Amino acid sequence: MPELPEVEGLVRFLRAKLTNEAEPEEGAVLADIELASFTVLKTVSPPATALAGLTVTGVHRHGKFIDLDVDGLHLIFHLAKAGWLRWSDRLAATKLKPGKGPIALRARFELGSADDDDSPTASSDPAVSSGAMPSTGFDLTEAGTRKGLAAYVVNDPQDVPGIASLGPDPLGPNFDKATLAGLISGRRAQIKGLLRSQSVIAGIGNAYSDEILHAAKLSPFASANSFDDEAMDRLYTALHEVLATAVAAADGKPAAELKDRKRAGMRVHGRTGEACPVCGDVVREVTFADSSLQYCATCQTGGKPLADRRTSKFLK
Repeated sequence: MPELPEVEGLVRFLRAKLTNEAEPEEGAVLADIELASFTVLKTVSPPATALAGLTVTGVHRHGKFIDLDVDGLHLIFHLAKAGWLRWSDRLAATKLKPGKGPIALRARFELGSADDDDSPTASSDPAVSSGAMPSTGFDLTEAGTRKGLAAYVVNDPQDVPGIASLGPDPLGPNFDKATLAGLISGRRAQIKGLLRSQSVIAGIGNAYSDEILHAAKLSPFASANSFDDEAMDRLYTALHEVLATAVAAADGKPAAELKDRKRAGMRVHGRTGEACPVCGDVVREVTFADSSLQYCATCQTGGKPLADRRTSKFLK
C-alpha cells in the first residue's frame, strides 16, 4: 500500500508535471476523465465531466489522499492497498472500455497546442496531423479482486469522509513531541495499531509503522499507556526521521520508480528471515488474517519472539 512518503512523492511528481507555480493559470488543462470501473468514483455531484477544460492549479496531499485542485474543483483519489498511478507522456488515443484490465480511471491532460510547432506535444503522429490533440496523463490501476481504490470529485476536500476524519500530519510544521504525546498517551491500545490509525496520525500504514517501531526499539505490541518520557522521545525521533528520510528519497523520482525505492529502503518490513541491519539477528514476522508485521526481537522485545498478537506478554 502506498503510504505517506510514496504519496508525497507522487504529489511532487504530479505537481512538476501538471502545474506552473509561477503562473498558475498556465498549468495543464484536464481534458477528460475516463472511467473503466464505474464503482471507483464515489461521488455524483459535481459530475466528473465538470472537470473537463479546467486548469490544474495545485496538487496536494491529505494523509494518503492525492488532491488535484482543478480551478477550485478537486479530483481526489486514494490508492488503497493495491492501487497505483501509472504516468504516460503520450496516452493511447483509444477510450477505455469498462471492465477491461486493471485500469480503473484515466485522466488526460493537454500541455500545449498541436498547432504550435514548438509545443512539446507537436508531433508527426497521424492522430495529431488529423487534428486530434495529443494528450498526456495517468491511469489509476488496481491489482487483485478486492477493490478499494476510490476517486472523488468535490468542491472541498473536507467533503471526502476519509479526509474529514484524518488526524494531524506527522510531517506538519506543528507536529512536535507534545503533539504525539497528546495523541497516544494514556491509551491502552497497542502502538502498532495507533500508528496505523488514520484518525490518530495521518499517512502511516503497515510498512512504515514497522520501520518506525524498529528504529524506536519498541515492540509493536507495546501498550501506549506504558511509555515513559524516554520511550516517547525515541518514538517521536524515529517517526520523524524515518518518514522524512523516506520522503527525501522519493523526491524527484518518477512514479514508476517509487515502489522499488520503498522496498529498497525498508530495514525490517518485508524482510522476514533476513538479518537485522542493526544487530544481525533474524527479522521475524507475526501474521494476521490479511496482513503481517516484521520486527527484530533483539532490538525491540528484549530478544523474546512475539508468538501471537493476542497471547504475547512481551509488551516492552
